[in-house]
Amino acid sequence: MIHRSRPVSACIVALLLLAVRTADGAPLTPLDRLQAQVVRAMAGAEGVVGVGIKHLESGVELYVDGEAPFPMASTFKLPVLVELYAKVKVGRLSWDQIVDVGPYDQHLGSGQLAAIFDPPGVQLSLRNVANLMMMISDNSAADICLAKAGPADVNARLKALGVSGIRVDRSCQALILDYGGQDTARLEGLAWPDLREAMKRESAGRPPRTTVDRFAADDRFAADPRDTATPRGFVTLLEKIWRGEAVDRASSDAMMETMKRCQTGQARLKGLLPPGTEVAHKTGTIGGVVDDVGIITLPDQAGHIAVAVLIKQARAPEDQVERTIAQIARSAFDYFYFTAPAPPATGR
Repeated sequence: MIHRSRPVSACIVALLLLAVRTADGAPLTPLDRLQAQVVRAMAGAEGVVGVGIKHLESGVELYVDGEAPFPMASTFKLPVLVELYAKVKVGRLSWDQIVDVGPYDQHLGSGQLAAIFDPPGVQLSLRNVANLMMMISDNSAADICLAKAGPADVNARLKALGVSGIRVDRSCQALILDYGGQDTARLEGLAWPDLREAMKRESAGRPPRTTVDRFAADDRFAADPRDTATPRGFVTLLEKIWRGEAVDRASSDAMMETMKRCQTGQARLKGLLPPGTEVAHKTGTIGGVVDDVGIITLPDQAGHIAVAVLIKQARAPEDQVERTIAQIARSAFDYFYFTAPAPPATGR
C-alpha cells in the first residue's frame, strides 16, 4: 500500500480553523464563518492550498496563505494575455498579424495544435493563437504568445501595474520538461517529431513511474521559485482587469470576454455555482498543481468576486481537488450574495 505523505500545510488545517475565532472567544462574525468554510474545504485537496477572495465593489476580502508562492501552471497565460493587449495598444503587435506555426512551434502538453498538425504547418492570426491559449489552454499557442510578449516585458508590466507576487520565467515546453526531470536544455528546442522520438528513447529503459515518483516530482516542482504566483497577486491582477486598468477599458473588457469562454476546469470555480452563473477564469494543471483564478458575477446586481485558488502538492485524486476549488467558490458566492454591501449606484 502506498503511503500518501501530506505536506505540512495540510496537517495544520485544524489550527487554522481555531485561528478564525476571536481572541476573547466572542462569536464568529459572518466573515469568520466564511474563512472557516474555506479552511474546511481546503483539507479535501490533501495538499497546500492558498486562497484569495475579494468582493470588488465593496472591497471586502479574505486571504488564506495569500502571500505564499504557488506554481502557476497554465494560469501564467493570463498575464501573458495582458502584455499582448498592451503591445497591441501601442502598435508593437497586431491581432490581425499572421503567425506561421511550424514543426518547432509544436510543444508538449494540453491543446490541439500539436495533435492536428501536419507539415508544412498552418497560419493563424495572433488573435486566434491567443484564443487557443486562453480558451482551451493550448500550450503550443501559449509559447508562441509568450515569445511575442516576452517574459521580461510581462514581468515589467505586472510591476508597473502594482501587481506583486507573480513572475513569469519559462515556456510551457521548458516547464513541462523541468517537471518531468528531463534534460530541458537539450530537448526544449527540438522540432516536435524529434522531441517525441527523443523522449521515447529516454523513457524506454526506465521503470514505470509510480505514485511515489509523482509525489517526489510534485515536491521538487513546488519548491522551484520560477513561474509562481501568490493568491493576493492574482486577485490584484483580476481586479485591475475588471476595473479596466490592466491596459484600458476596451482591452480589459475583451480579456474578460475571452476568459468567459474558457473551456477547461468546468468542475473548479464553476463546479458548484448555480447554472448560468457567469465566470471569467483561467485554469492551470500539472501534477499536484491544480489552480483556477477568475471573476464570478453574482446575480441580482450583487456585484463581482475575484477568486484565486492555487493548490500545490495535492495528494488527493484530481476530481477531489477540483471539488475543493468548487466548494471554496460556492462558499464565497453564498456569503457575498447574501451579506456583501450593495454596490454604489454609480456602478464601477
